[in-house]
Amino acid sequence: MLELIKITKKFGDFCALCDVDLKVGYGEVHTLLGENGAGKSTLMNILCGLYEPTYGEIVFKDCEWHMDSPQTARSIGIAMVHQHFMLIEAMSVLENIMLCALEEKGVLLDAAEVTKKVTEIQKLYDLKVDLHEMVNNLSVGQQQKVEIIKALYNDAELLILDEPTAVLTDEEAQGLFRIIKKLTEQNKSVIFISHKLKEVMQISDKITVLRRGRTVVTVNACDYSADELANLMVGEKVAAKAYKKVRKKDEVIYELQNVSYHKQSKHGGLSGINLKVHKGEILGVAGVDGNGQSQLADILTGIQKPEEGKRIYEGIDANRYRIIDFIREGVAHIPEDRNKMGLIGGMDVRDNLVLKDMEDARFSKASGKFLLKKNMQEYAEEMKEKYDIRCSSIQEEVRNLSGGNQQKIILARELERNPKFIVAMHPTRGLDIGAANFIHDSLIRARDAGSAVVVVSADIDEVIKVADRIIVMFEGKIMGEVPGENPDMNKISSMMGGKEYERSDC
Repeated sequence: MLELIKITKKFGDFCALCDVDLKVGYGEVHTLLGENGAGKSTLMNILCGLYEPTYGEIVFKDCEWHMDSPQTARSIGIAMVHQHFMLIEAMSVLENIMLCALEEKGVLLDAAEVTKKVTEIQKLYDLKVDLHEMVNNLSVGQQQKVEIIKALYNDAELLILDEPTAVLTDEEAQGLFRIIKKLTEQNKSVIFISHKLKEVMQISDKITVLRRGRTVVTVNACDYSADELANLMVGEKVAAKAYKKVRKKDEVIYELQNVSYHKQSKHGGLSGINLKVHKGEILGVAGVDGNGQSQLADILTGIQKPEEGKRIYEGIDANRYRIIDFIREGVAHIPEDRNKMGLIGGMDVRDNLVLKDMEDARFSKASGKFLLKKNMQEYAEEMKEKYDIRCSSIQEEVRNLSGGNQQKIILARELERNPKFIVAMHPTRGLDIGAANFIHDSLIRARDAGSAVVVVSADIDEVIKVADRIIVMFEGKIMGEVPGENPDMNKISSMMGGKEYERSDC
């Protein structure tokens, strides 16, 4: 169905892709594997018309195409579901689909005809979602279904899925895989981008590995193990990481006492939260996404104030603190959405690295009025090397970097301030194994230096890997607590499903 031949893309002197080849057959799930920054997204942005290649050929269904815009790609049957969905939240599902139809068919649309075609697509591919529901009321999994319906409405034959399971529960991911199977049964093809090797092994027919903008190898998925693929991605043997667990109870640095926030909302609030976090430990917060974890992080970092209860930070009532007070008192935050909350995309790497320290005497005079750009430049170059931030230069806008390199900028900015308390929300979501190991190592080093760390993740394997103590949240409540060393998985699963256990001293 598709052949990419010698695709090369240069940004100035930087070669993001160098002579990349790719072949995708009819009815095939073809996975692109590679570290963050390997060129996967750049290659797919060329295929779907967002970028034009510097040179190279795109052959789709035996015809060579010049992909000068996304509309060209859609018109021939290529569609991409981006990691960050392209939906208008203030509109209904049907209205979003009609907007997509509007591009092709002019200003007069028959809603009944659109509904009829969409309903047929839903039945054929088991894409159940209420067409009249507002997008902002849908779960992440349902929003993803809307994106797939949009693609199929425009008769897509090749569907590109960029990190499609990064924000899905295990159950939602399995539902997506069933949809993919139905697509391939209809002789449609899927290009699947993921860092989750277990899923890659489950869903893929063929796998192409990219490294630093070049094709390494294309293989049949059944011929390789997950460990072998990880080694191909990184270019060296990747050792499984195991961290020593801490069981000591140092001084309590942060305590929540009977904290509630929007407690009437089961999935957007907190109810009666009692929690202690000690210096020199990592507290893992497990649970299915949307059970109060985001609100817990907001309360801990000062983004939101409790409606009931107390925050006690270093023995002081912190309910009166503003966000800036938490920052000045040594609270660091790695947010769940690095693009919306962690970085300013239009600013360069250097400025994002010093964003919280503009008034620091190292980088400015007169409390930030006059910037010392030479000092900022030297510091940014040092951080680039220390945290292995891969960019063409520190003047590159961060919106152009891969997710892993964006996350490393946030990590450098937060950890280099020597924080006392760190909240890390989904710290490795969408990252490759090398970047994930780097971030886990950094959090462990911060713990060993005396920081208290809270790691929130929907990936239970990640929580178990790094946490010294684990709590599980369900519908805004803490269901119970288990030690990080040899945790009882049956107990964790029960708590994730809503069974409450008496809190024990871990």
